[in-house]
Amino acid sequence: MLNALQVLTTVVVGVMVGVEFSVAFVMNPIFNALPEDSAQRARSHGGRMLGAVMPVWYITSLLLVVAWAATAWHSSGTGLVVAAGGFLLLSVIMSVLLLVPINNRNKTWTPENRPADWKEQMNRWNRYHYARVAVIIAAFALLAAALV
Repeated sequence: MLNALQVLTTVVVGVMVGVEFSVAFVMNPIFNALPEDSAQRARSHGGRMLGAVMPVWYITSLLLVVAWAATAWHSSGTGLVVAAGGFLLLSVIMSVLLLVPINNRNKTWTPENRPADWKEQMNRWNRYHYARVAVIIAAFALLAAALV
């Protein structure tokens, strides 16, 4: 049972890291290369689509890590799992306080109603997202290390 939980947790967190890494280093550069209206529309659509999925994914990842830590409390590597949970909690806090407010605005923008500083807001979101990606990569690395 514990082995299945460890594998499930590592896979769920790992795939989440892959998606967020892809957003930062693949999708956003592609969007930025599109003509202005297309770039903003792509970001708005992406914000709606991923904005619906990612909160569930982040919370599920955190809950799986908590379950792993609780189940394996006296096992070796549990400290790494707890540290990973701390990083995932930090990523949730960063999301709620820094990224979600910008994303919630971005989801509603169209070329006709977007604010004049929309690019500045997107650049701020990108900077916060890069930091969040680093945090969840650290969490994933700790989970992987806990397995060995």
